[in-house]
Amino acid sequence: MNKVAIVTGGSFGIGLAIVEKLLSLHYRVFNLDIAHSNVGEFKHCDVSQVQEVKNAIATIVNDVGRVDALISNAGKHLSADIEHTDEATLDQLFALNVKGAYAAIQAVLPSMKAQRSGSVVLMSSDQALIAKKNSFAYNLTKNALASMAKTTALDYAEYGIRANAVCPGTIETPLFHNAIDAYCARSGANKADIVAEEAAMQPLGRLGKAEEVAALVAFLVSDEAAFITGSLQSIDGGYTAQ
Repeated sequence: MNKVAIVTGGSFGIGLAIVEKLLSLHYRVFNLDIAHSNVGEFKHCDVSQVQEVKNAIATIVNDVGRVDALISNAGKHLSADIEHTDEATLDQLFALNVKGAYAAIQAVLPSMKAQRSGSVVLMSSDQALIAKKNSFAYNLTKNALASMAKTTALDYAEYGIRANAVCPGTIETPLFHNAIDAYCARSGANKADIVAEEAAMQPLGRLGKAEEVAALVAFLVSDEAAFITGSLQSIDGGYTAQ
């Protein structure tokens, strides 16, 4: 029987690469997102809404009977310091980036506890390890996910459930390009120059690829990673080692 994986935010970028990678490894993959995708088994779900997440996952568990892997990937970026982050914006970012993961983990735990196995991967960021300017709320949420991985790992190790956080650096995805486009619109900078500067900032001299993050996620949910839990896995071209 194929293993079952749930990916939130699996329609674009890193999430889509994860769905494709797990499908190639013969997982049955469910994608919870608001943007439709024909890759994997799509379920429309606003991940910022706790009850929607719980309902979607309950339906999956009822239909297929188990969940072997949860990859909580849905999230969005925000460039702003604390003075320029209003309460409504903070609430929206927290709802998607943090509460969505909280809801998804809560929803899969009963099944994973019953089967006494399971792997949770939370998509954090290099900003769980370092700070970056103009990134107050995003940094806050990604640190919360890193903490969630560690506490979940400790609380559910007795059930054979593992939890880890992946901490990507600068990965070339639609999210990356949206952030660069917004910066260029504000500043008048040339996009090609900014992208080149971003690549040059990485010790390996290039941007990361979504497929590389997906490969790490696939390893973490595999039996080969059976002794890895509570970890923060950097995949940043050496950026945070500086």
